[in-house]
Amino acid sequence: MFRGNFEVVVAGVRQLTPRVREYLLRSATGQALPPYEAGAHIAVRTLSKERGLIVRHYSLIGGAGLEDDPRTSYRIAVQREDHARGSAHIHATFEEGTRLHVSAPINNFPLDRRDKHVLLLAGGIGITPIFSMARSLTRRNCSFELVYCGRSKTDMAYRDELDRLVGRKAKFHTSDLQGHPDIRALLAGAAAGCAAYVCGPAAMIQATHDAAASLGWEADRVRSETFGAGISADAQPFVVELKKSGRDIKVGADVSILDALLVENIPVLWDCGRGECGLCPLTILENDGDIDHRDRYLSEEDKESGQTLCICVSRTRGKRLVLDL
Repeated sequence: MFRGNFEVVVAGVRQLTPRVREYLLRSATGQALPPYEAGAHIAVRTLSKERGLIVRHYSLIGGAGLEDDPRTSYRIAVQREDHARGSAHIHATFEEGTRLHVSAPINNFPLDRRDKHVLLLAGGIGITPIFSMARSLTRRNCSFELVYCGRSKTDMAYRDELDRLVGRKAKFHTSDLQGHPDIRALLAGAAAGCAAYVCGPAAMIQATHDAAASLGWEADRVRSETFGAGISADAQPFVVELKKSGRDIKVGADVSILDALLVENIPVLWDCGRGECGLCPLTILENDGDIDHRDRYLSEEDKESGQTLCICVSRTRGKRLVLDL
């Protein structure tokens, strides 16, 4: 049913912070799960009695300390955002023995092994792919430094693990005591030719790209992944009519159009899943509501025209959307 569909069982639950829990997912059949490298994520598919299908994407941690998880397991961390969305459902219902389905790993945020020196920047729950990268760089004895920003010490998942894992290579910045981090100063103080990997809130991502540009960095020296750019908190369910195939697809409040189509085995072009690559935009033929554009690919003119949308992150605020598919 789902692209790269694998049944897994929750084999362990660990509370990392008041809002973040780690889940160890083990193959339900005991067979090896697909391999992955640092920066990869999986789509987690579950059902809610109240909200129906829920699909969320979570980075793979990789293991505890330097020891990799066995090939039969995936490890993720989930931050609870509120009491009505997918993360809240996971926190409320996932326990040891819970069965669910996940996709094969997808990596749109890979480490480049040619980097001479790496600066890792994490904000909040954006630490999850950054932690996996720190593990990889440490194991390969690479030159790197890490800056982890959070609201307070108690809100920072994996802080103690990072302290033990990388020691002085890690710096911790808490906004309750230190205010907002000076991203430009961090980049300005980085080693010559350094490559920066940043994951966190959209504002932090943009600040990093802007700071790098102001310092004359080549654009490809900053690689990023954004958390929280997908489904909005006020999203409502709607129906997508596929004009060419004559099918109606229900898109729940906790599912992107892309995920809803993939669940139904409908082939579509896509890559990043973050509204950045430009592969997934589809033509809108009819729409009875405003479009909630959440991508970073379409121009403002394209968005204002109402004639196309990126199906991985954008959706209608109406009840029915007709696409040229």
